[in-house]
Amino acid sequence: MENKALLRVSKLNQYYGESHTLWDLDLSVIQGKCTCLMGRNGVGKTTLLQCVMGLQAIKDGSIVFDGFEIQKEAAEKRAGMGIGYVPQGRQIFPQLSVGENLELGLFARKDRMKKIPDFIFELFPVLKQMISRRGGDLSGGQQQQLAIGRALVIDPKMLILDEPTEGIQPNIVHQIGDIIMQLNKEMGITVLLVEQKLPFARRVGDYFCIMERGKNVATGDMAELSDEIVQQFLTV
Repeated sequence: MENKALLRVSKLNQYYGESHTLWDLDLSVIQGKCTCLMGRNGVGKTTLLQCVMGLQAIKDGSIVFDGFEIQKEAAEKRAGMGIGYVPQGRQIFPQLSVGENLELGLFARKDRMKKIPDFIFELFPVLKQMISRRGGDLSGGQQQQLAIGRALVIDPKMLILDEPTEGIQPNIVHQIGDIIMQLNKEMGITVLLVEQKLPFARRVGDYFCIMERGKNVATGDMAELSDEIVQQFLTV
């Protein structure tokens, strides 16, 4: 069976003012798999994710999700189509309770479900224990679990994670890895992951895409991510 791309970015160009940030960028994210977007700091990884989510305007190129061109759709519409997004730095609402943070995801659901799905608490038992606690009172690792949980509440076909392991204690990093693999293998959710930690990327990723200076410079199966490629594009 041919691998189907759930997300296909083609010839994408983006500018910040006069600065050309993404150059004719192509990216395919295979359905039901985890694709790791990698590269040194400042190469355009977060910008690319924001373009996919409709948070940054693009100059030209196409973004096709689940067979539909979405580059002209509003950001809210993209979430409603089934793209869950966990931005860098988590961006939960610190004054709202854990439960209220999770309930925000319900607004984007097509089925109008009014209750947080039980599987969220099966994946993240700590969120059930802390349901009434303010988001800002959680540890960094717990806030990351809350941010992922909130993105999963929308019932996404694809989950986009921007450096979910950044500043997180090792046991939670391992747990997040387990959850990404569970989402892929058991629930069929496609994952696009920006990740700097090489061992983590190799553990959870099926495919890699490496960016440099706003361009896609290397792609392949994770098994093909050689020491030479790492040395050339990833070591600082």
